[in-house]
Amino acid sequence: MPSLLTSPHSKNLGYFSCRAFSMGFCPVSEMMQKVMEMFCKQPKTKAEGNNVEGRRKIKGTVVLMKKNVLDFTDIKASFLDRVHELLGKGVSMQLVSAVHQDPGGLRGKLGKVAYLEKWVTTITPLTAGETLFTVTLEWDESMGFPGAIIIKNHHHSQLYLKTVTLEDIPGHGRVHFICNSWVYPTHRYKYDRVFFSNKAYLPCQTPEPLRLYREEELINLRGNGKGELKEWDRVYDYDYYNDLGSPDKGEEYARPILGGTEEYPYPRRGRTGRRKTKHDPHSEQRLALISLDIYVPRDERFGHLKFSDFLAYALKSLVQVLLPEITSLCDKTINEFDTFEDVLNLYEGGIKLPNGPTISKIRDHVPWEMLKELVRNDGERLLKFPTPDVIKADKSAWRTDEEFAREMLAGVNPVIISRLQEFPPASKLDPKVYGNQNSSIRKELIEDNMDGLTIVQAIKSNKLYILDHHDALMPYLRRINSTSTKTYASRTVLFLKDDGTLKPLTIELSLPHPQGDRHGAVSKVFTPAEHDVEGSVWQLAKAYAAVNDSGYHQLVSHWYDFNSKGFHHGIK
Repeated sequence: MPSLLTSPHSKNLGYFSCRAFSMGFCPVSEMMQKVMEMFCKQPKTKAEGNNVEGRRKIKGTVVLMKKNVLDFTDIKASFLDRVHELLGKGVSMQLVSAVHQDPGGLRGKLGKVAYLEKWVTTITPLTAGETLFTVTLEWDESMGFPGAIIIKNHHHSQLYLKTVTLEDIPGHGRVHFICNSWVYPTHRYKYDRVFFSNKAYLPCQTPEPLRLYREEELINLRGNGKGELKEWDRVYDYDYYNDLGSPDKGEEYARPILGGTEEYPYPRRGRTGRRKTKHDPHSEQRLALISLDIYVPRDERFGHLKFSDFLAYALKSLVQVLLPEITSLCDKTINEFDTFEDVLNLYEGGIKLPNGPTISKIRDHVPWEMLKELVRNDGERLLKFPTPDVIKADKSAWRTDEEFAREMLAGVNPVIISRLQEFPPASKLDPKVYGNQNSSIRKELIEDNMDGLTIVQAIKSNKLYILDHHDALMPYLRRINSTSTKTYASRTVLFLKDDGTLKPLTIELSLPHPQGDRHGAVSKVFTPAEHDVEGSVWQLAKAYAAVNDSGYHQLVSHWYDFNSKGFHHGIK
């Protein structure tokens, strides 16, 4: 333990006493505290009071956030940090010259170490937020322009460093460092945390004194591919999907490894370095089902506001789902909607939360994001899902063809919609394996609904579009439909109207031939209808097309990087 008398922050025991009193270790009056502070001030030497030729004091401001738990500052961590501060273990800064190199000639010249000031006396608010500190650094002409700073956190806990601003650098004025990074205690790192000034360089133009620091930073971020990554690691590395199963539980829990072969190098995931399973040395152990301790570089994790918001939504969703699930236990058809009223009951009823200017003002003064989200003031109903905008005015609006096409274009997967270039649409599946998979849509079924255009005219004028999930789904339909889930492979042909909106012309739903894949597909084609049985069947056809689009988005567009190869080649 370093001596209090040699603390980098204090020069005598009296200074330590002032810090102790300011922390509230001893009950003193405000007047006594001022007297103590007056006696504890260090007299300025001549060198400190006046700038030595070519040397001066540089004032800086540091904006950071202390360790927090959701919307609250971690009081225990804050107290321990103060103790470390009193023991001479503060947060230090050191300038790195971008102009002059050290005597070894490899790195930029280092300035003297300086510490953040008034850490102990700065009041820590209960609510997590930014705190401003000052620092005084020594600069002389031999330093030149400071291109980087070295930060060392000797405290007990981590801190989030936002910015460092140095004022009045001779010849350069204000120098700003945008950090936005969590800095853990020094014993967690095998290297120094270096932050570079807000000035970009091309690699060939990087100043020589900073080049080695830049290269080492890149190595630290890439990692060495070894060991389990911890929360303080800053490694951005990738691995294959080798954690999809749990072979230690038995063969039925084993899963193949996705990616990593010469033919299919993707998909990739962030590397975690967790231990391998006992029964398969190539598979990685999985985390517990509800564990949030998944390695993500600390700077990429949710901040306290975002995480509080996320948890609030999760809690609300859990309650919103729990109530219908409990109700369904008393239903003959568990987990099924018997009527459209069952669907609307997810949004209607419940307790309407109060709304109005007074409630809004009270909510605006609530400092905790989680509480703000849990107590809404926009008319949302307690224990109910928020009503979708599309059915707020008209509960049947979702049934229209216009809304079906609008949601397809404005939804999560619009990039799959493509211009129809040949009619009827052709399949790219191998006919030797899957037989004839070309579309059975005929022009007589759709030309009457194309504003007087023929198929040829509409294709030439870029009026026909298609949402084609046929080839992506067909190879897997037998396996999917052998479960309790049933689906079709769909093709949806759309027409671009003069007002710029789309309307569906036809939907084709296909299944594998019952006598085998080589016999091709068994397809049915459906066209728009509003009434009677035909209208209900058309609604079902649109539902299957929407399910295909949503599933493709989740499994392919969003998750599976199939590169330039078809999805059906990716998973065996």
